[in-house]
Amino acid sequence: MSDAGSPVSMVDWDLAVRIGSRLAGDGPQIGRDEAAEVVAELRADAGRSTGLVRDFTGLVAERHEAPVVVVDRAGWVQANADGFRVAIAPMIDKISSRRAPTGLSLAVGSRVTGAEVGGLLGFLAGKVLGQFDPFYAPDGRLLLVAPNVVHVERELDVDPHDFRLWVCLHEETHRVQFTAVPWMRDHLFSEISAIADTLEPAKVLDDGLQRITDALKGGLRGGSLIDLVSSPEQKQVIDRVTGMMSLLEGHADVVMDGVGPSVIPSVAAIRKKFDRRRKGAGSLDRLLRRLLGLDAKMAQYRDGAAFVRGVVDKVGMAEFNAVWESPDHLPSKAELGDHDAWVTRVLG
Repeated sequence: MSDAGSPVSMVDWDLAVRIGSRLAGDGPQIGRDEAAEVVAELRADAGRSTGLVRDFTGLVAERHEAPVVVVDRAGWVQANADGFRVAIAPMIDKISSRRAPTGLSLAVGSRVTGAEVGGLLGFLAGKVLGQFDPFYAPDGRLLLVAPNVVHVERELDVDPHDFRLWVCLHEETHRVQFTAVPWMRDHLFSEISAIADTLEPAKVLDDGLQRITDALKGGLRGGSLIDLVSSPEQKQVIDRVTGMMSLLEGHADVVMDGVGPSVIPSVAAIRKKFDRRRKGAGSLDRLLRRLLGLDAKMAQYRDGAAFVRGVVDKVGMAEFNAVWESPDHLPSKAELGDHDAWVTRVLG
């Protein structure tokens, strides 16, 4: 259901979904029977990956209620529009608490911004293989984009069954991270709220709706929504979120590389070909990274894997898992590049 007519809706989400779905296209040509087989295999591989991730990491999701949903490109667009709306809600609420734009300026601005969001969603919808959506109530959900998996496995000319399990290992690790670590989802929401708390509505509204929509559009192009009112407090939050996101992505890469050789015969060839294609992009919630300005920090995602490997090599996986005990144990931006400092601080 759209909230485009609401006085505080600064993005026409229905328009964004329509544009995004149209731009995304349908993906590769595939017969009905083959499509059904792909969907079934992805679901089965996600289920199989749960045990593989648990055995390798020691993380147990006792309440594993985040569903696995295999979607097409249009389904991914809708899911991410819903998630993006939830993500920016605290910021929009803070801005509109003083003086929300109304009337014609709101109607025009929301459609312009909706078109911008739709353009981004349409572009990404053809590239994302899978994604954990932490914004889906109550516990999140795992999205696997079937046509994109088929497209990439054909493009890379790799064994399709091996590739599908490899993708599921990475994405299932994210689902386990959020379902086995009970505070993770709430902590992410609290950090987004912390950004909203640092906003100064009067300053934001000095230039009216145009300033707000320009900030949103800038964030979607790779800048940051909080560039609107940059402050030391906001930078501190961004540094914390950077550490968290880098840890999650790096941990998933370590898991897929650690588990892969034992269950995926062609994993070495897949990794080599995929890394050339991926160019360092992480898969966990690309829109969140863009919203928070984290896409400019891609090197820190690689640092996340180096951090996890460095700690595990030094103290073992069981001791590394102290990172999941509380938000205070998450690595700082500085500790991502100095795992010994994290070991000293957290493990003594």
